[in-house]
Amino acid sequence: MNTFGQKFRFTTFGESHGKALGCVVDGVPAGIKIDESFIQNEMDRRKPGQNAYATARKEGDKVEILSGVFEGVTTGTPISMVIFNENQKSKDYSNVKDLFRPGHADFTYFHKYGIRDYRGGGRSSARETAARVAAGAIAKLMLNEINVQIQSGICEIDGIKGSSFDFEYAKTSEIFALDKSKEDFQKEAILNAKKEHNSVGGVALVNVKNCPIGLGEPLYYKLDSQIANAMMGINAVKGVEIGDGIESVSLKGQDNNDEIRSTGFKSNHSGGMLGGISNGDDINVKIYFKPTPSIFIKQETIDINNNEVDCELKGRHDPCVAIRGSVVAESMMALVLADMALLNLSSKIDNIKKIYN
Repeated sequence: MNTFGQKFRFTTFGESHGKALGCVVDGVPAGIKIDESFIQNEMDRRKPGQNAYATARKEGDKVEILSGVFEGVTTGTPISMVIFNENQKSKDYSNVKDLFRPGHADFTYFHKYGIRDYRGGGRSSARETAARVAAGAIAKLMLNEINVQIQSGICEIDGIKGSSFDFEYAKTSEIFALDKSKEDFQKEAILNAKKEHNSVGGVALVNVKNCPIGLGEPLYYKLDSQIANAMMGINAVKGVEIGDGIESVSLKGQDNNDEIRSTGFKSNHSGGMLGGISNGDDINVKIYFKPTPSIFIKQETIDINNNEVDCELKGRHDPCVAIRGSVVAESMMALVLADMALLNLSSKIDNIKKIYN
């Protein structure tokens, strides 16, 4: 499936080495001011070729809005956006045309669809996430209208964990590091892996402030379940933690519960959600990215005829996909919250009366 969301929905299209990528965003309320420079800035944060810690593939990732906006304002009709690919090098993949790259989706896509798009993985490539960031930018512009703020950064690289989280500093960091004291060590780990033709994994942290109470549609469209769904749908993500996550299993109930005072919650072990519904506190989510599977070390595999062969990759790849992945995670959070905000409007008859009376 290529569509995400119920009320605020987006569909992406395109492949890594195709002519273009894009998305259609439906359900966007009319009257939202569209800041194209903001949308482009979101794309620039994710785009490749910016420094030594990302792939050398250089793409402008310029977004062209085709519909749904008139005189800088949304019209309530589907917003269609396209991003033309500019720097494909399909020949880099000619030597792996008939074999399955270890750690990639080549094997499963081929057995499911019977077609082998060897040009960077085709639709399964993380290049597709550019369209998600474009859609996420529209969601952010809507959320800005109700003062919901979303930010992200990298809290761990190659097992090197940050102990403090400074989201403002992350905006200035080449690797979006949240802990300035650990940044150089994390950078060194990435470059060392790159020199060895290898890769490293990492963890992104997404934080949401000013989320209104009541977002989430129990029982089968809970806020936390949809956030996990959105994050697990990002390439290379292998785990998602909300609030204290796995650490909560080692706590006693008394320690894990967030006590409440008239001024709010005394702690936030829950990560801003209770019963699948936002409680008004900060939403905190960690997203775990595996090491980039594209490495330049000889590996054993098979080809489409089940012959045992060696795989030796060429081309341009991120030594740590988590860095740019953090921007995608932030965008997916925005898309989930925009969807939940619109769905929440029908939760009470009072909301309907406010519109129609």
